[in-house]
Parts: sequence; C-alpha cells; structure tokens
Amino acid sequence: MSSVFFDRERIAEWLGESTVAKARSVGAVSNVKWQGDTLSGDVQGSQPQPYLTRVRFRTDGGSPSAEGKCTCPVGRNCKHVAALLLAELDYHDEMDHITQVEDDSDPATSEAFIARRITVPGAPPAPSPSPSSSQGVRPELVSWLERFRARARAADAAAEKEAARKVDATRKDTLAYRLNWSRFHMRHEVVLHRARCDADGVIVEVGDSWGDVEGALLRQPRFVSDEDLSILRGLWLGRSREDLGQFVLRGTSGAETLRKLIATGRLFFDFGIAPGQAGPTPLARAADRLGRIEWEPLADERLRPVLCTEPRASMVLPTEPVWYVDGVANEAGIVPLSLPFQQLPDYLAMPPISLAEAPLVASVLREIAPELPLPPTHDAPAIRVIDVEPVPVLTLNSHALPGAGKGIKTAKTAKAPKAAERSSAAVELAAASFDYDGVSINADSSVTLVPLPGGDVIHIRRRYDAEKRRLLELRKTGLQKVPTRNLHASRLLPDTMLGLPDTDAWSEFVNDAVPELVAKGWRVAMAPEFRYNVIEIDAIDGTAQQAGDGWFDLEMGIRVGERNVRLEPLLADLFRRDRRWLSGALESIRDDEPIELKTDENKRLRLRADRLKPVVRVLVDLFDSLGGALAEGAPLRVPAVDAGRLDALHDTGRWQFSGDDSIRELARRLQAGPGLREVPVPRGLKAELRAYQHQGLNWMQFLREQDLAGVLADDMGLGKTVQTLAHVLAEKEAGRLKHPALIVVPTTLVHNWREEARRFAPELKVLVLNGPQRKERFEQIGEHELILTTYALLWRDQKVLAEHDYHLLILDEAQYVKNATTKAAQAIRGLRARHRLCLTGTPLENHLGELWSQFDFLLPGFLGSQKDFTRRWRNPIEKNGDDVRRALLARRIRPFMLRRRKDEVAKELPPKTTIVCPVDLEGAQRDLYETVRTAMQQKVRAAVSAQGLARSHIIVLDALLKLRQVCCDPRLVRTASGIADGAATGGGERAMRSAKLDLLLSMLPELIEEGRRVLLFSQFTGMLALIAEALDEAAIPYVMLTGDTTDRVSPVERFQQGEVPLFLISLKAGGVGLNLTAADTVIHYDPWWNPAAENQATDRAHRLGQDKPVFVYKLIAAGSIEEKIVALQEHKAGLADSILTEDAAGAAKFSDDDLDALFAPMPDIEGAR
Repeated sequence: MSSVFFDRERIAEWLGESTVAKARSVGAVSNVKWQGDTLSGDVQGSQPQPYLTRVRFRTDGGSPSAEGKCTCPVGRNCKHVAALLLAELDYHDEMDHITQVEDDSDPATSEAFIARRITVPGAPPAPSPSPSSSQGVRPELVSWLERFRARARAADAAAEKEAARKVDATRKDTLAYRLNWSRFHMRHEVVLHRARCDADGVIVEVGDSWGDVEGALLRQPRFVSDEDLSILRGLWLGRSREDLGQFVLRGTSGAETLRKLIATGRLFFDFGIAPGQAGPTPLARAADRLGRIEWEPLADERLRPVLCTEPRASMVLPTEPVWYVDGVANEAGIVPLSLPFQQLPDYLAMPPISLAEAPLVASVLREIAPELPLPPTHDAPAIRVIDVEPVPVLTLNSHALPGAGKGIKTAKTAKAPKAAERSSAAVELAAASFDYDGVSINADSSVTLVPLPGGDVIHIRRRYDAEKRRLLELRKTGLQKVPTRNLHASRLLPDTMLGLPDTDAWSEFVNDAVPELVAKGWRVAMAPEFRYNVIEIDAIDGTAQQAGDGWFDLEMGIRVGERNVRLEPLLADLFRRDRRWLSGALESIRDDEPIELKTDENKRLRLRADRLKPVVRVLVDLFDSLGGALAEGAPLRVPAVDAGRLDALHDTGRWQFSGDDSIRELARRLQAGPGLREVPVPRGLKAELRAYQHQGLNWMQFLREQDLAGVLADDMGLGKTVQTLAHVLAEKEAGRLKHPALIVVPTTLVHNWREEARRFAPELKVLVLNGPQRKERFEQIGEHELILTTYALLWRDQKVLAEHDYHLLILDEAQYVKNATTKAAQAIRGLRARHRLCLTGTPLENHLGELWSQFDFLLPGFLGSQKDFTRRWRNPIEKNGDDVRRALLARRIRPFMLRRRKDEVAKELPPKTTIVCPVDLEGAQRDLYETVRTAMQQKVRAAVSAQGLARSHIIVLDALLKLRQVCCDPRLVRTASGIADGAATGGGERAMRSAKLDLLLSMLPELIEEGRRVLLFSQFTGMLALIAEALDEAAIPYVMLTGDTTDRVSPVERFQQGEVPLFLISLKAGGVGLNLTAADTVIHYDPWWNPAAENQATDRAHRLGQDKPVFVYKLIAAGSIEEKIVALQEHKAGLADSILTEDAAGAAKFSDDDLDALFAPMPDIEGAR
C-alpha cells in the first residue's frame, strides 16, 4: 500500500458522498496493484469489458490528495475510482483480521503475504520474516497503528457530527400547501407556505406564504424537495391566463397534482391546530362520495348551480375526475359522476341567476346540454323564442377608405382606369345578414341570444343549413370574403364583409346578379353612397393599399378644384427637369424653395420643397427605378417585408393606409428592437444570459413568429453563439423543432460550436458533419436536432443535405458567403429551411455588395437583383457619396439587423489602447522596397492602360502583396522573380535585416518580463514561420496556430493555462471563433485591408471575460504601403459605420487617385544624411 493513509471518510472527501454511494452498484474489482504512488485495477461496469481505473496519490508536503482516471465515459473521479479505493480498503480490513487468527495458521505465510501487500511501492521486496526475527518494527504494525489512530479520531468526529445532526434534524425547512377559497375570484386556489417540520416530517410551524415557483424551477432551493419540485412543475404548467398568477387545480393535470399533494402529507385545508396536536392536520385520501347538482339559493334571491356530495364536503374541485375536500374531517376523495365533464366546469361557473332569467337559461340548456339539470322556473313568464325561416339580406355600400383592402381593387388599381376614376379612394363592400322575424343577425355572427331594451332577451333558433345555402348563392355571384381588419375605415365595420375582385365588376353585379338574387328571395338594400366617388384630399396626400400579392401599392394625389390629380406623373416631370431630387443633393434644395408642377390640363401648381423632400427621402429609389414609366402612372410598389417605409411615410403626417395594419405594427416593433415581447429563457440553457443577450433571444423569436429572417450582427465577443443556442433551445422546448437546425460555420469554428453546444445546451442532440468520416453519419441527420457543417464541405454534401427539411438554417460568420457566386453560397440557397438567420460581427467589410449577398440569402428579392442593387444603391453611395440613399438603405435594413457594440452593452469591459509603432526601413530593405515599387508600378500602369483598372485587379493585388511582403521581411519575396536578388547587397536577401522583425524581437522580452500575455497576428503564415525561427534562437516559448494546424485545441489550452506567454496566429485561421481572454496584449505584425478582420482578431482578447486592460500594437513600416493601408482602413470603417449605424458623417467617398497614392515613393527618413 502507498505511504499515504486513507479511509472511507477521506475517500468521500476526495470524491464526494454521492460518488462513493454509487460505487457499491458497480461490478467486481480485480487485478489491483501498486506501481509507485499509483493504484490501479480493473472495475466491471455496464459494458462487457471492465474499465481500467488508476488513482495517483500526492502529498506535496500538505494534506494528501488523490486524482483518479478511468476509461469510462465520465473519465475522472467517477464511481469506478471510488470502487477501486474501497476495494483496496476492504482488502486491508481483511488482512487486519487475518493477523488476528489463531496460532494454528501459518504465521510465516500470513505475515509474508501482508508484508508484500503493505510495502511502499518501489521498495525492494521484504525478506520472509521468521518467527524469531525481532529487528525493527514490522510494516504491517505501522500501517495498523496509523489506521487505528485515524479511525479512532474519525469515530469521535463522526459521533460529534451525528449528535449535531440529530439536534438539527428535529427541525428542518420544507413547504406546506393550503387549499384556499378566494371570495374575490369565487374559486379555490393552492397557496404555498414556508414551513418547518420535525424529524418525522410532521409540520410543526407554518411561516409566511411563498410564491417564487419560477425561481425554484430554475434553481432548486434546499427546502424544496424533489417531490415538491414535481408538484411545483405541475402547478406552473397548469396555469392559464385567467388564473391571474394564482394556482388553480383543474382537468386531468389538476387531479394528478392533487394526488401528489395529498401524498406529501403537507396539504391542508387550514392551518389550525387541534388540541393535543403538535401541528395542523393534513388532508388524507378518503373513500369516494357520490355527487349531485343542486341549485343553491343565495341571500339576494338568486340561484347558482353547485355540485354537492353525500355527506357534504367543504369544496368540490373542477378536476377530472372531480375531487371533493372535507375541511372538517380533513379528507379528500373522488366524486364519481355520470355528467359530461367537458361541460361541467363551464356549467358550474355560471354566474348567479334570478328567477326571471331561469327560463332563458333552461331554454339554452335544453338546446345545448339537455343532460345537465335545469334551473327551477317557478311561475316566471316564458321567454320569446324565434323559430322561423330567415330572410336573407344583402346591403351594398361604398366605404371611404385611404385605399382598398387586400383582394379588392379600386379604380386606381384597375386596369386602364378612366381619368375621372383615377382619384377615387373608396371601396365597394357588401354585407350579408339574416332577418329572423324582425331581428337582424350578421351572417358571420354566432349570436342566438339578443338582448332587448328593458332587460328582456330573445332566443333565436338559427337555421344554419338555410343560411349556408343562401351564402352559397352569394358566392356564385363572385362576391368574396374581405376581412375588415385589413381595412382602415372611419366607422366600425362587421368582422367580415364581401367584395368583388375588380372594381369594374360592380356595375355588372348590380345589373345582372342583384335581380337574380331578388328573384330567389333576397332582400337587397343599396345605400345612397353606393357609387364610386372621389374622396376629397387636402393638399398632398398619399395612400398605401395592400394588393392581393401582399405588396403595397403607393399613390399620391393633389386636389385641384373638383378633381383629385395623381401626383406621380407630375413628379416624373419635375425629376426630369431637376436632377437634384434623385442625385442625393436634397440638402442643396432650400425648404422654402417654390416647386412648380404642371397638370395635364396645363394648370400650374406650386408648393414648398419641404412638402416633397420627406417623401423623396423614403421613395427615391422607387422614383429612380421607374424612370419614364412614372409619368405613365406606373404604380410605386413596396413589399410587405419593407413595411418600414410605410412607417416612415406615416411620420410625414400625410399618408393613410389600407391593408393589414399588423404589417405596419410589425415594422414599428422591428425598428424598436429591445421593445419586443420578452420570452422566457429556455430551461435547458446552462448559461445566464445578459440583458442584451436576452433581448437578442427576444428578437430572434420575434422574427420566427413573423416568418422573417435577419442578421445578428453584434460586435465580436458579445456571445452570438450562446444567443443562437438559446434560440434553438426555445424552439425545441416549444415543440417547434420538428426538423433539425442546420448551422454552417467556418472549418476553424467547428470545435468551438460543438463545445459551446455541449456546455450551454447539453440537451440538444448535436451531429457534426466534418472530416472524411462524415459520410457515415449522413443517415443520422434526421435523428439529431443541431447539425454542424462547414462552408468548405457544404457544396460537396449539398445533394445529401438538400434531401432534408430544416427548421432553422443559420450561417455563422456570414461574411464567408459575401460572394454570391461561390459554390458554397449557391449550395446554401438550394436548402429548404423554414427560418433563416445570419451571424456576423462584420456584416459589411469591404463594399455594399457583401450586404446584398447576405440579404439575398435571408430575404430574396428584398434588395433587388445584384445588378439592380449595384445601380440603385452601391454606385450612388460608394462612388457618388449619395447620403440620401445611404440613409434610406440604412433605414431599410435596420429592422432585420440587430447590432450592439461592446461599448454600449458590455460597459464592464476594461479599456483597449491602440498604439501604432512605426519603424523605418533602412539599407538593403529600403532599397529592395523601392526596387519592387518601381517595377510593380510600371507593371500596373501598363496593365491598366491596356485593359482598364477593373480587369487589372489581379495584377494590382499581386503588386501590392509584394510591397507588403518586403515591409514584413525581405525573405518573403520569392527570389525566382529576380527582384530580390537584384536589390540585395552583402550576400543576397539572406543578408538583409528586417526592421520590423528587429523591432518585434526587442519588444517581446520586455513585454514578457512584465508578465504580459501576447497574441501576435500576421496575414502571412510564412512570416509566422520566420518569427518562430527567431523565437527559437532567442529561447522565447510560444505556440502557433495557422490554417495547417490540425489540433486547434492544444495550443489554445496551453496559452490559456499560462504554459506559454506568446501565441502566434495567422489572421485567417485564428481571427474568429477563439476566446483568448488570458491575453492582455495584441500585436498586429502587418496591417490588413479590412479593418473589421483586424478588429475581429483583437477581440479574441478584448471580449466578455476579460478583466485586464488590453494593449494593441500595430507595427507599421513608415512611409510604405502599410501607411496607405491604415488610411484606407479608416475609409472602409467609415462606410460600414454609415450603413450599419446611419451615421452620415462617416460615409466614405473614394477617388481614382487611390492607386497612385498606394504606389507613391517612400519619403526620406528624417535626420538621414
């Protein structure tokens, strides 16, 4: 045995009482042996083969400790480890017994065997003792004395602990339940109390009421047992809206919960204590009692139906089956009934009725539920019952509206409308009703009881078959149902009315269909307003009318005398004459500038510019796209998904809307963002969401409810992954995840997603489709809830993935599909998914085309075709600096993009300081730079001159690449080109020094000596190799991660655990998906064109969880291409901010001189001789 002493108490201290308890359920322990300070053995588990289990002991000068490892799925400090330790302990207990056997045993054999078992491992074998040997103290005696002393102390401690436990066990906290009758709600309610019970579980003290059920379900308090937890879950899930936060037992679930409550022995009718009792008496299960319905008279001479039992009970609960509660006998049981339970709760919930009302109730009960007892009618007069054939009635009217409703066309939208009709904004509607002996009933109403003045009620026995035949006659005439919720009328309309699909059909309907209906017995009434009239509109007005395809047709008009003139043709003429309106120069037009318009009758109209400018700001792209067609009256059309425009038009104060008002409400709520309805955090999420993360969950759930898609564009490090997992879990727990959620990620993030899902959403069934063995898992797709694949493999596996339907299709780091022509982007568009979502911290990196690519995946057609988007948005904004379109584009995408910055929502983050470290290139490196620059500039100019800048893109990038490589290290430039060789001095490029590498090697020792943890990023993996070579020579430890790294986990763990102070990372391989908060220093060895990529890399350290200030060093070759890159980064950052945050001041404006600036010569070094 090891020199480390242990007993059962020490094992429990190492592994925990629950683990030790489980150890007794495992199989046999065999092959137990010591090797050094390690105990090993085979432990039989649930599998055919036993688990190999090892325990290593350590003392380190202090208290002994043990670390166990096992080949079982748990892996460490499991029940098999406990079983091995207990087996070893049991063995020595047995040996202690053997040493006490009588003299007839073989002492030499026993002593030799015991000595072998307790000798410290690693020591030479002990010689076989002889009976006469007396040299020294035997090891088995030493071991026995150690155990004897320890067990004596342990026994004393256990006795003290047991005595304290018995004292404390006399009283412990628990829950008590009481069935309370609420006089206010007129119902029973379950009320919960904190209580204390004695050692036998009897309630002896009841405290205040307690109601934090939701909190207990999320985190179980000590006083809530597992038995209570099941009850609390039943009470919580059994709530309904009308319970108003209280707990009411009803239906089958209520009966099951009541049964559990009684079984606890802690359910009470009241908390009164009978004489001679230590506490209140709980309710006990008793025999069934027969029940019957009685009409109970009340003090105000009204009646109500009650369910009574024999003998009488204190209350009867509306559960299924029905239960009674006898508060006097403290009993509860089932009430057998022959009545239909489905109608019984509603029947018993009837409000008290007077004797005058009893005949009406009896009449309805006879018709609907004749098996239920009728109220006593006494001598009350009989109510009036109408039981006749109804007369069908059709009422025709014209309703003044801002525009026609869905499925209806006014003359404005009808084909080739007449000039006099084009200004009409009325809609013809028909209403069907039935006349029952003078009582009019709407066709869509279910009313059978009609109150009359004076309090009397008429009971109408509807002839539903006759009504159905009459409505079929209407349908044959062409009339269709029109939900009035899509119509914004000035007066209340019935829930549903009738209309024709085309306005021109109304005259034919009146001439042909109406006489036929009258001949069939219809009564047709036409209101005086039943004509298509023009609506008077003051000044400029507009309407947005929802068409049958869900789009909104926009119209604007101006009242001229007795005519309402369409404004669009007049604006077309204005835009043709004055290009300022569509060229982004609205601010150059004074608000009070008079604008002249001319009608087709040559009437000239004049209005202030500020009357038109708000409308143009919202519709400028539509005006521009229609061009000359606008003059011909072509409609301005807005899709429902672009309803944000309608809300913006409403802000001008001159627009009215006809259509589904919920669409505009949807736009307002999307614009509001954080004001959305809060949804509960999924129970299975093993993380505490921050406030803004909970808002992100609300937002994603809202998009799902509205069948919309969006971009979660939070800054890097704000937890987009955990928000998305919460979203998927919410879908699962709501029962909507009937198909898997497919998440497409960069290859480098597969491990991170798998681990995050395992950590935060362990209930999700995750399937990873990565690596060469993924094809073996294709058949398991339908069996899992979360599927992970990569952009690199998606197009290869597209055929298999397309065979399945997905509930969610999520793109992580969605900027990976910014090029819509790639195979991955095309494969993604071919997948079937009910909801789509993009995740990215950089939705816009280089140009607006990337934004279009993401929205073309999310909301196809929302931003038009790629060609149309370039013409209407990208070119005007990027090339012409059109602030009007920039602001409009930002407004359009904002409802579908949730973007939070770290400085807004994660204010607890420590500061980030950016330091630019310029370094001068000198000597051979400087000469090489100028040589490469001159040669590349000539090459680029020749290519641009021959084929234009657009077609010279590859040549330009290659030239700029070589200049950047020279700035980093001359050795990166390939000598095969002859450039480096021609400029090298003193023995070629190997003799050249890299100024930037020298600066780095001078910085690192000082930073590391200060205790700084450093991340070093470079775009060039070859540069990282050169840096690694220099670090090896300087004996500076490091780890490295590039695209060729197969094991991404080990270097991250080594750095995070402090084994090395420096982490070399390629920008592409490690710029996203890593959490490296152990770092407090970031070095960008070379700048990259895209500032977002650099920020992502920096945010590997400056993210949630960072508790130290972060310093960012940018190494820049002074006067070189790198300084120009930094300047262009500011332009690109300005463009992204202006689109994503609507910051007009940050809008970028590029010129054609950028290329010349990039290839400008290096300035002279200050102070150079």
